[in-house]
Amino acid sequence: MDTTASAPTRALATEAVHAGREDLADLGLHAVPLDLSTTYPSRDSRAEAARLDDFAVTGAALTGPPVYSRLDNPTVARFETALARLEGAEAAVAFASGMAALTATLLARASMGLRHVVAVRPLYGCSDHLLTGGLIGTEVTWTDPAGIADAIRPDTGLVIVETPANPTLAEVDLRAVAHSCGEVPLVVDNTFATPVLQRPLESGARIVLHSATKYLGGHGDVLGGVIACDEEFARVLRKVRFATGGVLHPLAGYLLLRGLSTLPVRVTSASATAAALAGRLAADPRVAKVHYPRIGGAMVAFEVQGDPHEVIAGVRLITPAVSLGSVDTLIQHPASISHRIVDEGDRHSAGVSDKLLRLSVGLEDVEDLWEDLDIALSAAERSRRPVTASR
Repeated sequence: MDTTASAPTRALATEAVHAGREDLADLGLHAVPLDLSTTYPSRDSRAEAARLDDFAVTGAALTGPPVYSRLDNPTVARFETALARLEGAEAAVAFASGMAALTATLLARASMGLRHVVAVRPLYGCSDHLLTGGLIGTEVTWTDPAGIADAIRPDTGLVIVETPANPTLAEVDLRAVAHSCGEVPLVVDNTFATPVLQRPLESGARIVLHSATKYLGGHGDVLGGVIACDEEFARVLRKVRFATGGVLHPLAGYLLLRGLSTLPVRVTSASATAAALAGRLAADPRVAKVHYPRIGGAMVAFEVQGDPHEVIAGVRLITPAVSLGSVDTLIQHPASISHRIVDEGDRHSAGVSDKLLRLSVGLEDVEDLWEDLDIALSAAERSRRPVTASR
């Protein structure tokens, strides 16, 4: 099929259902086929050599039959087409995980001699660690949004922000940030918002990053990452992916494409419940502070008066686990898990307090979720009270 993202403008809900699947009826199919082949036969080795030479030079997506699954896979290509449509991008390139997608993006710019990155905290903890640790030869300057322009150097390859941010849900003005970037590409981690709530390319970003493991998959059963961007940068990413091997498995591509079909419905429903829970938490004396983004969404962060670990231990319906974006509600303590790898001082300066809990709201009934939170908050509150000696 044609994997380019060009198509008539349609509503997001329609694109979510149909993008990447337009040729199925002509193929006599209704469900998307799953191609698990690792290699593909060809008797014309001269033609294959010419196609591989062309890819090595241009990085353009292959036309004609696939060659090898590290280079191309038809099922993954369908997911890439669909995600590019939802983000309003020319192209998308999928990877084995969100971190693999970020790594490839950094390597792509570093290959051009642009190893310096400007970034705004907070970011996802492992993203922070990858940048700070210099594990792939990059150098990072951390700044607030107002300082981006001054932090840019001749060797700056990227500016990276996450909005709403993980885990505080802090938001940045994408248009203002994009303006500050000048000619340097702005990377926006759009994992929390998804294209249902915002499309960063429309605000001047050049590259959109997703941990597809989260809302795009939506069921807690698939690992993946994806970059939406223009075709020029996609060609570089494809070459990096082929060389480093961070490919998305076809089964993951199949599950992610299926997940996209219900993305608008899931995000809309979970966001309504999250907003209701944020309101109740804000009015609760057992809660010190609630973070909920202006853009909305299904994530809520809140700081408790009592022991946050007692809240984690006290939930029964809500799942105490890392990750987010699933159909079931998850809760975790960022300072202990997702952002443990970030230096304590950097965590605190970015607003990630030791009392902060992150709630990923799923599709359960709001009253059932509140009952579970209420019981867990009471357990945490009891832990604050001094034990009086009995007589």
